[in-house]
Amino acid sequence: MSQDNIVQVEDLVKLYPGDIRALAGINFTVGRSEFFGFLGPNGAGKSTTIKILSTLLKKTSGSVQVAGLDIEHSSMDVRRAIGFAMQEVGLDDLSSGMDFLVMQGLLYKLGRREAQIRAKELLELVGLTDVANRKVGTYSGGMRRRIDLAGALVHRPQILFLDEPTTGLDPQSRLAVWDHLHELHSQGTTILLSTQMMEEADRLCQRLAIIDHGHIVAEGSPANLKSQIGGDVVRIFIGTGTVGEPGSQEVYTKAAALLAKQAFVSGTTVDEGGMMVNVRDGEASAPVLLKLLIENGIGVTKLAVSSPTLDDVFLTYTGRTIRSEHGIGDEFAQSLRPWIGLRGRQ
Repeated sequence: MSQDNIVQVEDLVKLYPGDIRALAGINFTVGRSEFFGFLGPNGAGKSTTIKILSTLLKKTSGSVQVAGLDIEHSSMDVRRAIGFAMQEVGLDDLSSGMDFLVMQGLLYKLGRREAQIRAKELLELVGLTDVANRKVGTYSGGMRRRIDLAGALVHRPQILFLDEPTTGLDPQSRLAVWDHLHELHSQGTTILLSTQMMEEADRLCQRLAIIDHGHIVAEGSPANLKSQIGGDVVRIFIGTGTVGEPGSQEVYTKAAALLAKQAFVSGTTVDEGGMMVNVRDGEASAPVLLKLLIENGIGVTKLAVSSPTLDDVFLTYTGRTIRSEHGIGDEFAQSLRPWIGLRGRQ
């Protein structure tokens, strides 16, 4: 394992009963002090991967090292080296925020005085000093995520694993969590984040692995991944002539074939939300595309020009947009909520 990498994964496979392949031999590394993200829909394998790296779930095969340690042969040392905040927050509602963090510190073998000092530092870091003595059960959803994040940082871990930390939060709470994660990373903390939110991945992560059905389909910085699409994206929606009724797959296929022949078009993709056309100059190309479709008897109900997004990247590599369906793999993994070892009461 390179000294520059804090996580190294080679040919990681996870099979569930019934020969369900949640991870199909993935490979990736995370550098020290890097903010790395897994982007993909529910069921893609994100949570399964993080749980394996955190020693909460056994792999089927492959090699995984975290902080220079093999996750199977040195699992207790791995747990001391990591912090982990889960998708479903489990906290002691009867404890105050301060008491919760002090208890976490004691579980990590800090002295009481040291645990109290660390708790105060973390409460300030996540913006909860004013509610430190309130019971956690009275906290809002965003505050609960932040106190859980603080709990994962009590022992100053080498790397922080976050499994969809802002799912279900309102926009204001989500932005607050993002600000705290930016601050943590600026202090040198290595972070591995899983998310299905493109804006979150784009704003936070230095490098991404896009994962789908247990395969990593693309990897790179958000800017690099979007640049691979090239130019602008013209999204076209085709109708049948009946108001509100979308065009058929056959009509979309015909339109895509027609537009793909144009010299200025670098690619076309059809999904359930319409057709994506890749061009160098969207503003100049859009009127030409519209005229061409109309001349060929294809009615356009909506046309929009934009720069490539991570959703466009996902669509390019998989043929569909990121969806909100549960896959069997992660759904099975989410039913396994043991926190083995040092994390404390959940």
